[in-house]
Amino acid sequence: MLTIIDKYILKRYLVTFTVMLLMFIPIGIVIDVSEKVNKMIENHVAFSAIAKYYLDFTIYFANLLFPIFLFLSVIWFTSKLANNTEIIAVLSSGISFTRFMRPYIIGATIVSLFALVMSIFLVPNASAGFKNFRYTYLIGNGISEMRDNTDVFRQTSKDEYIFVSNFQEVSKMAFHFSMEKFENDKLKYKVTADRIKWNPKDSTYTLFNYTKRKIGPFGDIIQSMEKKDTVFNFELEDLTPVVYIAETLNLADLNKFIEKEKSRGSTNINVYLVVLYKKYSIPVSAFILTIIAVAVSSMKRRGGMGVNLAIGILLAFSFVFLDKIFGVLAEKSTAPPLLAVWTPNIVFGILAIYLLRNAKR
Repeated sequence: MLTIIDKYILKRYLVTFTVMLLMFIPIGIVIDVSEKVNKMIENHVAFSAIAKYYLDFTIYFANLLFPIFLFLSVIWFTSKLANNTEIIAVLSSGISFTRFMRPYIIGATIVSLFALVMSIFLVPNASAGFKNFRYTYLIGNGISEMRDNTDVFRQTSKDEYIFVSNFQEVSKMAFHFSMEKFENDKLKYKVTADRIKWNPKDSTYTLFNYTKRKIGPFGDIIQSMEKKDTVFNFELEDLTPVVYIAETLNLADLNKFIEKEKSRGSTNINVYLVVLYKKYSIPVSAFILTIIAVAVSSMKRRGGMGVNLAIGILLAFSFVFLDKIFGVLAEKSTAPPLLAVWTPNIVFGILAIYLLRNAKR
């Protein structure tokens, strides 16, 4: 059962965190508007599209930066408690430091559950809207940069491989297409075409300058046609997903997508795994950063709240720096994505234990 002190600290925890979000997000929006307004005017972007973009912007960046906001808010109000000697009064009444931490842990649980729900249900749609708007209106040649359009090689099934030299999103057409079918590790047939076009109305493909070479034990059989309509078990868009596709999928769809990409031999699989693992690692960071923040700011310092905030900002940005470094390391190298994503939590978890022991003393 929560005591009066628990309710007091928990209320300060949640209110300060909320106020911190409400203060900094509008600042971020103002800065973004000042940087992007010329592009929006040049591209004649509708007001409704801009409003939707900034709603997505708010959700996207609130999720991305919530560890910093949480950490700074805990530093802020705990430092005020320490400066007002409220913490000394609580501990002098016989309450242990571990018991004093209980409302903080409850607050961290509420925030982490909220962050987890957001990352699973709200953030994917917000990420899709945010990224689509940026690539459509704000980035030069953005639409052409949304996909890996050149030299696309994919494994579409256990024994089928395709290659296209270039893919055009607007026309749903790819060039220099080839498809190889294997059976018992031996080439069964190969299909080539100068162009392949996706027909969404009937889910078929049109191949231009079509050639099929069937490998036989006594000779090859070659079939050529100027134009051929056929059906394949893939869609051109599946072969060249947008570069940020993983961020736009909910948890169930993301797991399915990763399994499908693994079967296709995707070279971007680590990028998708990083997005998946961060859905769980970021909420856990709420507990670690809360413990560090309380341990750092619970002591009354000669420099006052400013010293605690300086330490807090340094530690918060160190956490974000580590998170970004190991995220890129997992995406661009052979480092295990799971270990890379969780390394900042492990490092700061050890730091949290060390600081908490010193704070208890």
